[in-house]
Amino acid sequence: MRREDGRSAPGDDVEAVLDELYALPPSDFVARREERAARARTRRRAEDARRIHAARRPTLAGWAANLLRRSRPDEARRFLKLGRALREAYATLDPGGLKELSAQRRRIVSEMSRQAAALAREAGHPLSDAVLRDVETTLRAVLADPEAAAVWEAGRVEGVLTPPSEFGAEAVAAAPARREPPAPARKPRGDTAAARRKDAAARRKDAAAERRRAELRERAARAREERRAAEARLGERRAAREEAAAALAEAGEREREAGERVAALEEQLDRARTERERARSGLGEARERDRTAARDLTGAERAAAAAALRADKAEQAEQAEQAERGGA
Repeated sequence: MRREDGRSAPGDDVEAVLDELYALPPSDFVARREERAARARTRRRAEDARRIHAARRPTLAGWAANLLRRSRPDEARRFLKLGRALREAYATLDPGGLKELSAQRRRIVSEMSRQAAALAREAGHPLSDAVLRDVETTLRAVLADPEAAAVWEAGRVEGVLTPPSEFGAEAVAAAPARREPPAPARKPRGDTAAARRKDAAARRKDAAAERRRAELRERAARAREERRAAEARLGERRAAREEAAAALAEAGEREREAGERVAALEEQLDRARTERERARSGLGEARERDRTAARDLTGAERAAAAAALRADKAEQAEQAEQAERGGA
């Protein structure tokens, strides 16, 4: 529904609808989403309906992260500010700043996670240890990844946000330490063949060590990428499992309600059948009384007709006798 100035009426704006949806517990998300999408379609806002219907139901961890963002706005702003500082320190490779901010990060992530757990418990949805770990992972991602920070700041986290594998507790260790310039190599006292062989062997050893380090770095990078992909798949599977569980719960609730309605209707049907049998019995008795009354009425009519005939005859005889007396 549009106002005269062309804007959506309050409560119909798609962004406001999405904010409303992601503030709901996961168990209420799907039903409200379909209700809002149907409302948009009824009002011929097809694009809004498409966007609303495309909204994914958040996991319990995603909902708890969104709840924390909305319920603790001041702490959330400070948390986002810390994330920007930590990313800047990591980008400039300042080991001192990284060490201090990383310690602050661990302390604040732990505190924010406890707040999220308390808020969820107050809302009637306590978090398991596994879900709480997902909340902590999401908060670490908010600190490490600007895109994750933007999603959390908007309050529309759907599942577990995973931090970059190269950013986090390892950041301090990853910062390169300052190295002293290498001491100049000592020249051999004599340009002997043995010295040249020794230098060549040392160079080959250094080259082999460098190749080995490069191979290890490449292997570690692949392992981190595989871990990140596996964690992303795990998050997707958890979200799908929770959505399936919610759908199952909703279907079970609908089946229970339908069963209750069927039981109520069957009870009404039994009462109606009993009343019909009573009505049939009463109808038979009424018909019998009607037949008896009809027979009695017919007999009474005949008796009344015969009595009337006898009365007429008696009256005629009396009149004839009076007439004879008068003539005499």
